Amino acid sequence: MLMTELVRRGAIYYGPRTAVMYGDDKLTFTEVDQLSNRIANVFINALGLAVGTRVALLLNNSVFTIPVDFGFAKARLSRVPLNSRLSVAEHRQMLESAGVGVLLHGADLADRARELTQAVPGLRTISIGDSASADDLQALAKAQPATPPEREPEADDIVVTTFTSGTTGKLKAVEHTQASWAGMTLNILANHDVREGDIMLHAASMIHASGCFVLPYWIRGATAAVLPGFTPASYIDAVERWKPTALNMVPTMLGMLLDQPGIAEADFSSVRSIIYGASPMPRPTIARGLKLWGPRFLQYYGQTEAPVFITHLTKEDHVGPGAEARLAACGRPSIDCEIRLVDEAGDEVGPGEVGEIALRAPFMMRGYFDAPELNAQMSLPGGFIRTRDVGRFDENGYLYLVDRTSDMIVTGGYNVYPREVEDALAAHPAVREVVVVGIPDDKWGEAVAAFVALRADQQADDAALMAFARERLAGYKVPKSVHFIDEVPKSPVGKLLRRAVRDPFWQGRDRRIG
Repeated sequence: MLMTELVRRGAIYYGPRTAVMYGDDKLTFTEVDQLSNRIANVFINALGLAVGTRVALLLNNSVFTIPVDFGFAKARLSRVPLNSRLSVAEHRQMLESAGVGVLLHGADLADRARELTQAVPGLRTISIGDSASADDLQALAKAQPATPPEREPEADDIVVTTFTSGTTGKLKAVEHTQASWAGMTLNILANHDVREGDIMLHAASMIHASGCFVLPYWIRGATAAVLPGFTPASYIDAVERWKPTALNMVPTMLGMLLDQPGIAEADFSSVRSIIYGASPMPRPTIARGLKLWGPRFLQYYGQTEAPVFITHLTKEDHVGPGAEARLAACGRPSIDCEIRLVDEAGDEVGPGEVGEIALRAPFMMRGYFDAPELNAQMSLPGGFIRTRDVGRFDENGYLYLVDRTSDMIVTGGYNVYPREVEDALAAHPAVREVVVVGIPDDKWGEAVAAFVALRADQQADDAALMAFARERLAGYKVPKSVHFIDEVPKSPVGKLLRRAVRDPFWQGRDRRIG
């Protein structure tokens, strides 16, 4: 199955129905399909872009997001999405690394586009939504036919090249094909109940996990309701106005929403599913959500390398006997995903033992762009790939994430996984967010250190938090120090950036481990 075949079928099945809502704008399935055809024809006829060309896209959530994405695939080009929150230097590095010569950008990001033309010699920029520009994608599209381009997509076409640094800070670009993107669509449909007429509300950037849900909803005749970004007030207004059946949030968004005054009185009666993932969910946050809205929550564990449902914690898993233990898990393996836990040599570990998560699935990446050594490191016999996540299975088949292999702390010869310590401290009522790292220690090599952001209406000192952790953890896992900060540093997609608090302690040292 190809991504473009799913686009074609959705347009045929649901033509006159509403596919996209953005502010007061609406597009039907037919309008999205025809506009994406015109855009694809711009790429081919007006710009003369060859099959496989990588083209950068700097676009905040908009009414054009979905037609543009579909247009890339129909033209057999590789979309290189850029997060608008990154710096000029980071954008330049991505453009140069991917060999990008053309940048499409939203009208609101014209200043950044101009900066990039100065930073990257020969870069051509094309605006999206700038009516004053003759070199605007909308104007160019009007001159092109609304019929599908003559190019015939193939399963191995690279449809997206997505840069990710994960939490390590080392830039790499994940490549997904027509086939893997279609596989991702079927993966979501196998794990999430999508019905004709449903509406999903998108507020997180659609270049990340939120955008992965577009095609599954499209092929089911459901609608994408798109916000330009997230604020609790605008989100509540959108829920009450558009009556979505599904919400898609990262844990930080859910926490902010639950803290919004009046949230208990807001009308969320239309919402059937609240999907979360992308970063660890603090236990107090999900507990508050369940108390307010009941068992509407489902969790996915996925990666850019294998979106979206590697595992699935269902709505039913969130409640009932044993739910308290299950909420620490990320679910059971998806029906279309095989998981093994392996050691560093790639050999499977024993039952109940901790190991690196390796997977094989139709929705996993083709590989990293221009990184043969990294691809070799991440590949295992039989078509499995490493994730660099460490986990363990319980006796009922639930997978528990322990940490990232690169984040492990070695203190006095013992291995400590920061997430385990973070989960323990996050259960304290005064703790809003926490990140745990290893810092240099002459005695232990590395010492466990916690960086804590407290709730505005709560207080706690370091002694109280260390005592709290000591009741829940082995002694060697208890933080040797607690540092209070205003905000826990995060990446643009909400992932904890341990290196931002860890690296300053290791500056000037030959090694970054103890």
